[in-house]
Amino acid sequence: MTVQPTPFPLTFDVDYPERELNRWTTAFRLILAIPIVIVVALLAALAGPHFGFAGPTVVLFLPTLLLILFRRKYPRWWFDFGLQLLRFETRVTSYLFLLRDEYPSVDDEQAVHLGVPYPDASRELNRWLPLVKWLLAIPHYVVLLFLYIAAVVVAIIAWFAILFTGRYPRGIFDFIVGVNRWNLRVVAYAFFLSTDRYPPFSLSP
Repeated sequence: MTVQPTPFPLTFDVDYPERELNRWTTAFRLILAIPIVIVVALLAALAGPHFGFAGPTVVLFLPTLLLILFRRKYPRWWFDFGLQLLRFETRVTSYLFLLRDEYPSVDDEQAVHLGVPYPDASRELNRWLPLVKWLLAIPHYVVLLFLYIAAVVVAIIAWFAILFTGRYPRGIFDFIVGVNRWNLRVVAYAFFLSTDRYPPFSLSP
């Protein structure tokens, strides 16, 4: 009997748009996104240098580390705040990659779905591991650097495809969603500290 692997404790998906996307908002996406990107950038400025597009989440890293290390606690309100912040960042990223043409909401889920189960810090999280998780994730950083370069290239291809056909090529869509899923798993492990399970080297759900 084949034993199915336990799903990673983070789920991420974006609803594929089964309709024609707006060519005008696609054509001027980088300009239209400026206000919401400024909001994220202002939050990210609090974090200083960070990995990926997760600056606002990374700024919570040190306080969360100290709570787990010294109190073995991950307060639910703190977790919920961080999760909503991460969801907001993810909606903005999805908008920039043209995955959806709805303007990113600061509170509604829209068509971008990110789920992270709340951990029992005293039983499920090693109090010492957060000290080295960011270091253990270095191989992921290297791979993700190249994956994001590829994602930007294929997003440009998708930009032309949408302008001419109104459709996002499904293969490119799934690849970009997969790259963001991989990145989010690394963020959950190394910075959001919601799990001790090492992220898989995979784009798959």
